[in-house]
Amino acid sequence: MEGVIDHTMRDLLTQLGGIDRCVTEFLRISQELLPPRVFHRICPELAQGGRTPSGVPVYLQILGGDPNLVAENAARAAELGAVGVDLNFGCPAKTVNRSDGGSIILRQPERVHSIVAATRRAMPDSVPLSVKIRLGFDNSDSFLDIVSGIDAAKPSEIVIHARTRSDGYRPPAYWEHIALARSVTQLPLIANGEIWGVGDARLAREKSNTPDLMLGRGVLCRPDLPRLIRAADEGTEQPALSWDEIRGYLIKYLAITMETYDARYAVNPIKQWLGYLRHYYPQAAAMFAVIKRILDPELLRLAIAGDDDPARLAA
Repeated sequence: MEGVIDHTMRDLLTQLGGIDRCVTEFLRISQELLPPRVFHRICPELAQGGRTPSGVPVYLQILGGDPNLVAENAARAAELGAVGVDLNFGCPAKTVNRSDGGSIILRQPERVHSIVAATRRAMPDSVPLSVKIRLGFDNSDSFLDIVSGIDAAKPSEIVIHARTRSDGYRPPAYWEHIALARSVTQLPLIANGEIWGVGDARLAREKSNTPDLMLGRGVLCRPDLPRLIRAADEGTEQPALSWDEIRGYLIKYLAITMETYDARYAVNPIKQWLGYLRHYYPQAAAMFAVIKRILDPELLRLAIAGDDDPARLAA
């Protein structure tokens, strides 16, 4: 979720509960061992034990095609205090794939194995290594070969986005393919893709034959989705967040971003988040239409809170 879920959004989402772990945006590795400041920029949580202010652990995500460089940088992440490292072989972006990163490497299962194996050897055994993949690049013909190669490299777990790179983000997600991986690995598997509600979570678990889920866009559209799933697992009632409650979290998120970003840019993440929220909360689309031209954080806060006429504030 590059450019969307940074440490400020991780802070907010983990306050809501239900999340066991977060993963950073990817750190792209192409030519060198990166300096510590780059790791701290993408994962400020390194300064607080590798956890969000709510205490949720954060894995540092790395993307690259050179086994030695990826391994070196993963080792540095561990040295700097990362509680875990995640390798990204799932990104479908053309710009990333053209730079020998993300899902294009799935075309060559042996390369996936080499990168994972080199990374595992370079890191302390005590630091978990997760591997994120898709079902394949153009098709899923090599899926089991990819998983088998990862299994031989002995990471901690495999996260599977149940679509190929060619599928992009188009529904459906083929969760049943994840269950097939059990024929070649006993590593923990985590299912991902098209999980928008509690019912989707239940179906994804049934078809993938794994209890563990990774949420991406779904948690941005419904920020309380993790705790709703957790409540369903425990057989308890958890009401969904109302729009008024979401407005409160928008204001809280603005305050968090103001602590990190220049006031001129602090409003942008709020507008971006509204773009996701509108998929579940129609009021978010109406709010965005009103506040899209507001540049001043205090005026934005007033507009979200409803303390004044938003249309006048935006004029």
